[in-house]
This record gives sequence, structure tokens and C-alpha cells, in this order.
Amino acid sequence: MHPIFIAASALLAAAEAAPPVTIVIHGGAGALERGRYSPAEEAAYKARLSEALDAGYAVLERGGPALDAVETAIALLEDSPLFNAGKGAVFTYEGKNELDASVMDGRTKAAGAVAGLRHVKNPIRLARAVMEKSPHVMMIGDGAEEFAKEQGIALVKSSYFRTEKRWRDYKDALKKAKEATAAEKESAVARDFKYGTVGAVALDAKGNLAAGTSTGGMTLKRYGRVGDAPIIGAGTFADNRSCAVSATGWGEYFIRLTIARDICAQVEYGGKSIEEATRDVIHARLQQSGGDGGVIVLAPDGSFVMDFNSAGMFRGVKQGGRKEVAIYRDAATP
Repeated sequence: MHPIFIAASALLAAAEAAPPVTIVIHGGAGALERGRYSPAEEAAYKARLSEALDAGYAVLERGGPALDAVETAIALLEDSPLFNAGKGAVFTYEGKNELDASVMDGRTKAAGAVAGLRHVKNPIRLARAVMEKSPHVMMIGDGAEEFAKEQGIALVKSSYFRTEKRWRDYKDALKKAKEATAAEKESAVARDFKYGTVGAVALDAKGNLAAGTSTGGMTLKRYGRVGDAPIIGAGTFADNRSCAVSATGWGEYFIRLTIARDICAQVEYGGKSIEEATRDVIHARLQQSGGDGGVIVLAPDGSFVMDFNSAGMFRGVKQGGRKEVAIYRDAATP
């Protein structure tokens, strides 16, 4: 056979063997039983998830890196008032907005994280700047925002993050919490409002993985509380040798159990598939500990998981000709 045909055949075989570029996203998990949202609200959530998928996938389709796809998709979700990240973030006990985010590069294992932000329009962009423009992994509060100014990251007035729906939710939650305190009962409000995070994982044409997560935290959180979203290994993790993970749920449990890293460790050291590792971590270890929530997981071969032990999780995937967006566990038609 002529050398040219041999070379062409080899290139074709390599192209066919290459894993498909993929992006998977989530918009938070929790008490999302059917009936909680009207058909119009469901359509709005799905439309925004779809838009984020398309934007992130477009980056991958033109040969861009997984990190760019993750940042692009998450920034779109941060800009939407529908999700608890960026605009539309929930309120702390004091009626403020405090934002957290993190990002990780599966090729280099570099990572960046930020917490306790009050003026950064897109925390995911600052998290990436921390990773790429500083020797550090995490920055918090005023120092992080000073760094944002130096890096030209967009800052906004605190009022930018407020939406009337979130404010009404906050006032309602605060009232219930105070009533429970007055009656010397444990408030159930905090549990119902622990969820609401956005995240993305991506696989690019070069076979590199990336993961990112962004959140407004927990309604009524106090004392500078920080959840799992900005904690590398808890809410975010990516390693080309195993998988990329973004988590959403009851942060305290995800931190204690290092959920994101545990899934990838079971893949890397235990030889499990991402499905097996995720099932063990989310439906056994997390649930047995009393926590709930979900994860999106993406492997180097393009296989992916969107799993959760709560009633629902806003989620979506785009891979080749396949595109799915869903909210509920039993979604027959994503």
C-alpha cells in the first residue's frame, strides 16, 4: 500500500479513536420535586442551561481548551438570576451576598479558588485568574477583590446581585428561622435552602479535562461560612488520569468526605468506572453520613455521569449530536 494511504488511514483511525469533545453542566441540586416550578419556570431554567451548554460546546468545537469552555458556561449561569451564583445569589443572615468559586485544570492539576466575594461580577473568572496569575490557590474577601481590581476583573455594586425573588425567599427564611428559635425548635429552613450551585466539566479535543464550580452559598449562612464549592477536592476536582467533577449539595458533608476527589481517587486507584465510583460516593458514603446533593463527572474517554440523591438536579450535557437538559430524577424526556 502506498505510504500516503497508510498515513491517511492512520490519521483516520486516530480521529475515530479520539474521545468526543464534551461539556456537562449543573445548576444545583436539592428539593426539586415536580410541581415546585410552573411549566414556564421549567422552560426558563432549561433554556438557560441549554444556552450555557451551547456556549461552552462552541468553545470546544472550534478547538478551544476545556478551561475556556468551563469558564464560558459558568459565567453565563452566573449572569442569570435563575441560579444561586453571581446575579441571583442567595442572602446571608445579615442580608448580604457572598460568592465563592473554584476551577481546576486536569492537565496540570493547577487550581484557583475564591470565597466571600461581594463585588465580583463573575467569581469563576477571578478563580481562574488566581490560578493563572498568582502563586496561590485560594483568596478570600477583601484581598481577593483587591486582586480582582489589579487583574481588571469586572466589579459591580452589591445591589447587582439582588433579585426580588431571592429577597422574598430571604425574608421568608429569616422569619421561619426566628420563629423556630423563639419556640426553641430546630429550624428546617436551612436544610431546604442549602442548595443552589452551578458548575461545569469539559473534555477538549486534546484530551484535557477541566472543572469549575460557582455559588452564592447557603441562605441565612452566618459568620463567614464557606461551603464546598471553592474547596478543591470537595466541590471541584479535575485530573486527566481519572476524571473531572463539579459538585452541588450540602457543603459541610462534601467537605468532610472530600466528595470530588474521592470519586476520582476511586477511579484512579481502585480501577472503578466513573459510574461505579459516583454511585458509591453519592448513594452510599454521602447518604449514610446524612448529606445529600449531586455531582457531574466526566472521564477522559468522554463517558459522563450526572447523579444525585436529592429530589432533582438542574443538569445538561452536550456531546456530538447528543444534547440533554433535565431537572427531575425521573425525567423521561430531558
